[in-house]
Amino acid sequence: MTGSEEPSAFRLAYVPGVTPTKWVRIWNERLPGTPLALVGVPAAEAAALLRDSGADAGFVRLPVDRTDLSAIPLYTETTVVVIPKDHEATAVEELSPEDLAEETVLHPLDDTLDWERPPGRPAFERPATTEDAVELVAAGVGLLVVPQSLARLYHRKDLTYRPLTDAPESRIALSWPEERTTDLVEEFIGIVRGRTVNSTRGRPPTPPQPKAKTKAKRTDGKKSATPRKPATGKQPRGGAKRGKPRRRP
Repeated sequence: MTGSEEPSAFRLAYVPGVTPTKWVRIWNERLPGTPLALVGVPAAEAAALLRDSGADAGFVRLPVDRTDLSAIPLYTETTVVVIPKDHEATAVEELSPEDLAEETVLHPLDDTLDWERPPGRPAFERPATTEDAVELVAAGVGLLVVPQSLARLYHRKDLTYRPLTDAPESRIALSWPEERTTDLVEEFIGIVRGRTVNSTRGRPPTPPQPKAKTKAKRTDGKKSATPRKPATGKQPRGGAKRGKPRRRP
């Protein structure tokens, strides 16, 4: 790369609910010459975006097809029930699927949880998005079960949430096309995994430096003077004589 060329940007995709701020900050500190561009993408479209070179890597929700995508699982989210603040369920600290048996539970088309059978009674119509479903909860139409990060993302003052036990959980992973594991991708993997800036993984090792010589040599061709031995404090032979002792009277 010449001085006139712009540095290539690293494109990082992320699905709703993921906050990549910490990793972006570390990237900017370590690679200030390579901009990082954030690309927001719906969870259902994240894998296709990576395959179509729309991003170099991305934070996605598992599962993903690992035939051509690599993935490093990062963390598992708590599943919660979004409820109005005046709902009787606010009296307890957590809920179970049995607690929702008589409730209308909204199941949006972009639901990120892998249900065998969603809890509660189904609504007459499925909302198009999770954000739409949150608005319906606020209108008193029903309740909504989502990963906690989405409950926070679409937070409203008139709504709250409670953890739901015995429910599917959403897992977040860093994913990228396996055949495009570039040096920049390796750099970002190292940041996400907590490698220090001095880590040698993924980078060529630093060549060994020559050891410093212990004895300095003169540059004028003359030998260095031999240092004198320190004085021992003894009187040299032939020195001053002691005076004769005085006789007692």
